[in-house]
Amino acid sequence: MALGQVARILTIGISCVVLGACGGGGGDESSPASITAAPTWVQGSFAASSTYAAQCVAPRTGINPRTGAAYVDKRGSVTLENFWLRSWTHELYLWYREVVDRNPAAYNTASAYFATQMTTAMTNSGKPKDEFHFTYSTADWIALSQSGVEAGYGVEWAFIATTPPRVLKVAYTEPNSPASNVALPRGAKVLAIDGVSIDSNTNSGVDTLNAGLSPDLGEAHSFLIQEINGSQRTVVMTAAAVTTTPVQNVRSIASASGAVGYMLFNSHLATSEQQLINAFTQLQQANVTDLVLDLRYNGGGYLDIASEVAYMIAGASATTGQVFERSLFNDQYPATLNPVTKGSNTPIPFYSTAVGFSATAGTALPTLNLSRVFVLTGSGTCSASEAIINGLRGVGMMVIQIGNTTCGKPYGFYAQDNCGTTYFSIQLQGVNNSSFGDYADGFSPTYRSNGAGVQLPGCTVADDFTHALGDPAENRLAAALFYRTNGSCSPSISVAEPLQMRAQAASEGEPLTLPSKPWRENRILGTPGNP
Repeated sequence: MALGQVARILTIGISCVVLGACGGGGGDESSPASITAAPTWVQGSFAASSTYAAQCVAPRTGINPRTGAAYVDKRGSVTLENFWLRSWTHELYLWYREVVDRNPAAYNTASAYFATQMTTAMTNSGKPKDEFHFTYSTADWIALSQSGVEAGYGVEWAFIATTPPRVLKVAYTEPNSPASNVALPRGAKVLAIDGVSIDSNTNSGVDTLNAGLSPDLGEAHSFLIQEINGSQRTVVMTAAAVTTTPVQNVRSIASASGAVGYMLFNSHLATSEQQLINAFTQLQQANVTDLVLDLRYNGGGYLDIASEVAYMIAGASATTGQVFERSLFNDQYPATLNPVTKGSNTPIPFYSTAVGFSATAGTALPTLNLSRVFVLTGSGTCSASEAIINGLRGVGMMVIQIGNTTCGKPYGFYAQDNCGTTYFSIQLQGVNNSSFGDYADGFSPTYRSNGAGVQLPGCTVADDFTHALGDPAENRLAAALFYRTNGSCSPSISVAEPLQMRAQAASEGEPLTLPSKPWRENRILGTPGNP
């Protein structure tokens, strides 16, 4: 499903995705004569993707905001868009050898064909090797990646139980958003939407819940909320264009052995660059001697920003001349070539100056010059966030992980537009300065390093919805502070992980999931102004 569409969050049935299995053809029968004829599919034979690029069912006109020049789209067909996807996948997909070559003319939408252009292999733990294959409306992608603006209530939901009895809670809210304006607190539980119980499993009930959780801009919906103290109230929220604030709750916590810095970092958006510089400057001026970096809900984003964060933690002495991350592409190209940019495959360093996403390029970055860092993690910690952990460990820094196992994505991609859709297909694996990048099943607080066999420091700690993020009494932050003082995990803090979806019988109803976002579970390479 394309993320730019209104997501069908709650589902009762399974819809056909591959039209070759559900019926339907290539959609070219009524194409005008001026359209380039689609080629005949020959299994195993691939023309260059440039042969089919920008030949669109609905070509765009006007000026491309990314390039400042006119769109190059011309009239095409679904089959030509599918042929482009096929060749592009064969050229750049990391596991291109594992993609079954299917006839592009057998699918009457590009999204349906794109869904077939991926591996079906599994990891050692039994989860899909590729869980990160998606699309986004190009216009929406540019708006979000550059400005952090998206339609919604400004609330991050946490589905703790996805089948009845469902548990849907508030993880956090954005400042100055519809959710914060009605004082929707962390830990508040949703009981009903527009009068329909969150446990409804009827068609009409699911439609109502879908509409409330994935609203169109300007839509108003009512939510029956249960507060942490058990009281209930109804709030009405109207979906608005919400500007996300990736860096929140920056503070210094006093202790007998020096100040401890804390920050909640939720996404590697372009706008986060300046916010991060401001946050680290604040903590630098507070003379913090340790840092707790809260990444529990940070699914990733721009890898260059992850590099900047790592540098601002460790400083020049630990990172100068070292590799933050090196990209490994598929085996059709020499290791020295970046096949996406067509340039040199230059490793990403620890950037000591701003790249220029939202701060002035070349601005010197503040540093805390720490020898260790406490990182709060959960199943939502992914990709570019995992790269911070891996990059720092690659240069010998102690990363003390508090929370639970991360999502496991050492993979990344460059966003690629064609005909108004931006495609995200895994193109590379990232490895650190020690050439390690094998964490497809995630980093665990009891994770053992590759080769050395040494158990890395950390504590398994449950997410805590009864305290605000940044509250020293919140489970994970409290565990980090205890470890800092005692060098061990606190025996009094819960280790159960409620954010892991509960295994429930099929008779309880269809499992429900919230829609992914492009900054959830992704590592994105690109340059300022050219996402």
